[in-house]
Amino acid sequence: MKRGILIGAIVVLSVLLVWATVVWQPASPRPGALSQGPRGGDFTLQAASGPLALHDLRGKVVLLYFGYTMCPDICPTSLAFTAQGLNHLDKAEQEKVKMLFVTVDPERDTLERVKDYASFFHPSIIGLTGSPEDIARVARLYGASYARQNVDSAAGYVVDHTADTYVIAPAGKLFAVLPHGAPPAKVAETIRAALVAK
Repeated sequence: MKRGILIGAIVVLSVLLVWATVVWQPASPRPGALSQGPRGGDFTLQAASGPLALHDLRGKVVLLYFGYTMCPDICPTSLAFTAQGLNHLDKAEQEKVKMLFVTVDPERDTLERVKDYASFFHPSIIGLTGSPEDIARVARLYGASYARQNVDSAAGYVVDHTADTYVIAPAGKLFAVLPHGAPPAKVAETIRAALVAK
């Protein structure tokens, strides 16, 4: 009985994962949402250990992702695939990479919550938050969009958001944008290309 339930749960999760990576694409931003072409740039947000600026990570490839800890499916899928991509790298390469998970739900995502959530997927992922204004400014720099949507659930609302991962080269310049569902091998390949970018 228990084995049957476990197998059923695995099948359902597999179907959901395939749907999230192959079929589902985030909705287009609503009018007025934060969106423009990504140009990148420096910023400072808050990590559990204190303020963290992008320039503090100069010399490393930085993966930047906007999401939130109560995201039901897209964030876990993106972070899991990225973590697998990081695990494709050797130890020396991994030491030259950091990922920043910026919450788009600062109302619910405390420093501790975003820290625990990010590090659950991989130790190289740092959770960041800040004021709504600071987060909006960073989102604009990278062309990310997000919009709160009220829903009839215990959570009260969800946040529709861009599901891309922004790859920043060691010199601090935006190098590439990985779409939602980029396979781990593509993540690793892009990181390696960014490591040698001028």
